[in-house]
Amino acid sequence: MTKGISRRNFLQAGTLAAGCAMAGTAMAAAEAVPERGKPAPIKLGLASYTFRHFTRAQTIGAMQTLGLRDINCKDAKDHLPMDAAAEATALADYAANGIRLHAVGAVNFTKDEDDDIRTKFEYAKRAGVKVIVAGEPGVHTLLRLERFVQEYDIRIAIHNHGPEDKIWPSPYDVLKAVANMDPRMGCCIDIGHACRAGADVPQAIRDAGPRLFNMHAKDLADLSNKESQVAVGEGLMPMRAIFESLIAIDYQGFVDLEYEIDPDDPLPGVIESFAFMRGVLRGMGYLNAASQQVSESAELVKLGPPFRQKAPKGWGQEGW
Repeated sequence: MTKGISRRNFLQAGTLAAGCAMAGTAMAAAEAVPERGKPAPIKLGLASYTFRHFTRAQTIGAMQTLGLRDINCKDAKDHLPMDAAAEATALADYAANGIRLHAVGAVNFTKDEDDDIRTKFEYAKRAGVKVIVAGEPGVHTLLRLERFVQEYDIRIAIHNHGPEDKIWPSPYDVLKAVANMDPRMGCCIDIGHACRAGADVPQAIRDAGPRLFNMHAKDLADLSNKESQVAVGEGLMPMRAIFESLIAIDYQGFVDLEYEIDPDDPLPGVIESFAFMRGVLRGMGYLNAASQQVSESAELVKLGPPFRQKAPKGWGQEGW
């Protein structure tokens, strides 16, 4: 007897060809539906940590397959090195491929020292971004960070990391700490970790308001279990309510997918996650988010299966 296969298992077992074919099918279906409504007010991006086992060239290739232009870059692999010369090379690669950086991080601030902090603000300044997603800053470091925020006019978005984080488990811990500080001191809400810390994420977004500078999106099959992460749309995360809250506060930042599972084979789950988020926005009456962000990648559909069976630009044999 042939064993049945679930949609998720199919995606996990799929090759790049299957993933690209799925993306092409989704785009073709989107094009077949007349566009109605107004442009989606939510900007979708990618946290480069998703592709932490892959090179910058491979990550760029994956973004082209996904129809994404916007990235939140971390000093992982060769995505955006801290070294100034290597960073310049990376920035040139992104620009040449139409990729725009909107944030760096997570950047860890474990030292309460001017020299260390200045190095990281210079890193962000060279990248041309206005948001640093900050990991692990001590409470005692916040006043020093505030001085650099004021000097560089670059916002600090402190990332919450769930119950394991003894300082910043929840976005509410961040909001409490920065309540009386410069308005450019705020948070990056990681929605998966926030749920595990007991936060009602849609309400936390509304409570954060103008101090929300970045968001990391993921989904969980069990909102209290870190190990239950799944592709966005397969778990219990209330994505529509989250988007509604972001719209209610006139959120101007990005919702960056941070897909932390399947590190050696992330693309199928990443494709599924973006398809779901774009579908939610379409279901809310906005113009198809995919059609706004996927201009060149729509050519995959027109070129047909032979093209879609090729790995995207930059993906070597070790990638797929």
